[in-house]
Formats: sequence, C-alpha cells, structure tokens
Amino acid sequence: MLIDTHCHLDFADFEEERDAIVSRAHEVGVKQMVTISTKVRKLDGLLALTKRYPSVFCSVGTHPNSADQELDIQTEDLVRLANQHEKIVAIGEAGLDYFYDTVKPEDQKTGFLRHIAAARETKLPLVIHSRSADEDMAAILTEETGKGAFPFILHCFSAGPALARTGVELGGYISFSGILTFPKSEELREIAKTIPHDRLLVETDAPYLAPKRWRGKRNEPSYVVNTAEVLADTLGVSMDEIAAITTENAFRCFSRMTRV
Repeated sequence: MLIDTHCHLDFADFEEERDAIVSRAHEVGVKQMVTISTKVRKLDGLLALTKRYPSVFCSVGTHPNSADQELDIQTEDLVRLANQHEKIVAIGEAGLDYFYDTVKPEDQKTGFLRHIAAARETKLPLVIHSRSADEDMAAILTEETGKGAFPFILHCFSAGPALARTGVELGGYISFSGILTFPKSEELREIAKTIPHDRLLVETDAPYLAPKRWRGKRNEPSYVVNTAEVLADTLGVSMDEIAAITTENAFRCFSRMTRV
C-alpha cells in the first residue's frame, strides 16, 4: 500500500476522467490520497471530492502564490473550517515561493504565519511549499517552533541539505515527488539518504512533475509508485519496505486520516 500525500484532484486537468484516475491509483496499490488546497475559497470543491471518494482526504489553506488574494483569511477561519470537517487532515499548502516573484514576500509571510498558528492549534500537519526561499524558511520554522511545536511537511522537497536538516531537527517530515526520479537529481537523492526513515513521505504533486517513467505527461496519483521505487533503490531497501515505511509515516503525520 502507498499513499499519495500531495495531489490536486480538483484541478481541471482531471475533470474528464477523475473516476478512472482514482481507480488506476487503487489498482496499483495507491489506496489513499490527500488532495491539497491552494485557495480556501475553493474548499467546497475539495470537500465534494472527499465525499465522492472515500479514499480521498483534503487540506485547507492558501498557496503562497495566491497569498495576496486571501489576506482576509485569518487563523481562526482555518481552525474553524478544519474542525468542521473530519476529512480535512492538514493545513495548507502555505509557505514561501520566491522563484516566480509574483506575490510580495511580506504577504506570503503573513499568510504563512497564520497557517503555522492554525497547525499549532489544530495539531494538524502544515503542508509547506518552499521554493527558492531556504534561508527565510529555515529561520521562520526555527523561530516559530520555539514558540510552540507544530507538525509540518516540507512537501515536494527540492531544496538544499541545510533546509532538510532543519526540517528534520524541528520534527518535520520530508516528502519526495517525481523530482527525485529525474536523472539530474543526484544531489536530491543524496539528501534522501540522510533523512531518518520515520520522516519520509512520497507524493506526486499531480498534475505536475510526473516521474521519470512518465516524464512529459500529466502526472496522476498512480505514478507515485515510480517515485517510491526510486526512493527504495536510493535507500537500498525493498519496495515492500518503502511502502510500509511511507504508509505508516503518512498515518502518523496525518493523524486524523483514517484507514479506508
């Protein structure tokens, strides 16, 4: 059994064949999925998917590239929504993205801090998006953990070893996507070797970043199998072992997620 801990099943890319996509995931052993929120105002669509598919769970939050569009969303709003719906198993995704330079860093930080506070209060894991922001991310995580620990995931990890170390030291999980399988990702595979086995997760970030076997195609949850295979090979363990490790980690991290 595998769990795709980060996908976007509500995106239009999947509109025409969503039933088939979920079925294909189940057929290859990807038994559960977490579809991740990018805008709180689109939460109804995510909740509808969790009702339609028992194996699908979701989060609530605002992506940093949309932070300026939801600055009216307060910590108490995130907490209230998370507490209202049992299939919401995480906060986010929120964080910092300096790669595109489309949203002011101060707006991203404002939203990020509100999401951290919500994760701390609800004890649900915060799904963190961090791109080209390693130093600021490490500083914020360190400072905020000092105010009170909160569960978190550095999702689609593609940063440097320093942020990986900080994340692990602060109690976070490191989630690897299809990027791990790319031929030029030697450094990332070396980082993966340093992560304690009880902090490892796998994901697709579908419809983006299809792993090597399907490079150039639209990604989907079933493809997380290839990422898990490469992670197993990188760590020198069997596929059964990596499936057991990452699945148990997912249930521990997403503590509200039930086994379906």
